[in-house]
Amino acid sequence: MPHPTTGGPLTGIHVLDLSRVLAAPYATMALGELGADIIKVERAPDGDETRQWGPPFVQGESTYYLGINRNKRSIALNLRDESDRQVVRDLAKGWADVVVENFRPGTLERWGMGLAALRQANPRLITASVRGYPAGDDRPGYDFVIQAGSGLMSITGDVDGPPFKVGVAVADIFTGLFLLSGIEAALFRREKTGKGDHVEVSLWESQLAALATVVQGHLSTGGAPGRWGNAHAQLAPYQIFPTENGWIAIGVGNDRQFQDLCGVLGHEEWSQDQRFLSNRDRVNNRGPLEELLTEMLRTRSTEIWVERLQNAGVPVGPVRTVPEALAHAQAQGHHLIGSMAHPTLGEIQQIRLPWRFSESSTAMTLPPPLLDEHHQDILELVERIRGNEERTNVNRHE
Repeated sequence: MPHPTTGGPLTGIHVLDLSRVLAAPYATMALGELGADIIKVERAPDGDETRQWGPPFVQGESTYYLGINRNKRSIALNLRDESDRQVVRDLAKGWADVVVENFRPGTLERWGMGLAALRQANPRLITASVRGYPAGDDRPGYDFVIQAGSGLMSITGDVDGPPFKVGVAVADIFTGLFLLSGIEAALFRREKTGKGDHVEVSLWESQLAALATVVQGHLSTGGAPGRWGNAHAQLAPYQIFPTENGWIAIGVGNDRQFQDLCGVLGHEEWSQDQRFLSNRDRVNNRGPLEELLTEMLRTRSTEIWVERLQNAGVPVGPVRTVPEALAHAQAQGHHLIGSMAHPTLGEIQQIRLPWRFSESSTAMTLPPPLLDEHHQDILELVERIRGNEERTNVNRHE
């Protein structure tokens, strides 16, 4: 089955995806949504580990796997078998623009598929690797452990409570996005030089880099960032508050917004209080300010406060559950949810990736594949590659 043409900015780019779990598969899914043709090589007989991660499962399919593997074709190979390894080599040499992998360092070399050798055979090839830690540290990388060791947990959670992880695997997602941008940069460079490149990112470095302003605070002052619960270290008020029937998030970013907040609440005098005149004052006196706001915001519903504060230009929003957020997005016509036909599950819904282009498009072209679903199609592609190479060799010697 040929890969559907999407009209996306990466249409015509071929990606050989040897990766599994989350970070790298998320990046390759994104490449596919941008138009690239993705062949996902899974280890026979069980495939990507996330096929077994759950619950939840839907008719035996892991929703974890479904969420990060659309726009790909699947072939299951035993990479300990030389004939199956040759399939990978042939695809890398005669078809792929990009090879993505996240094996332990040295594994591909032992199998005779080292990335340097693949690039030597195909000088335009871009290879991309995800590691748990920087070069020289071969420990496997797991998001939960990375969140702990990178300092992220130390700044997440209640002020007086234990460290907490974020509710989604952000270290993996950050790494996938860094990998995606690195691959795109290498493709751009290849357009100018005609030469491939190697891109490598690690979960550890990606998560540290994603701490951004928090890291800069420490580097500039030497202080150790702490936990602020749902508040902000540098802004106030910038947190959630209880209302009559739920919770509300208020994010005041400047003095004018604070004045408008006080006006909506019917307490203009708070904006003239010496304790709250500037953001610095409010941060230094966040305790008394929080008490005043909490007492007032409890008197009305979330819906009333959101409407009034939005009308006044104060950054505000309700605290929603995931189903509520998705329902709201659909109600607003944001088109974030798409549907596609799955070979065993029927029509399934998935969340789109958020790019919107004026001159090209993105698309959900293929549903997350069944294990080895496209085996025969891909082997036929390999046979065509081999036939082309044989004809080239014959012509070269005539």
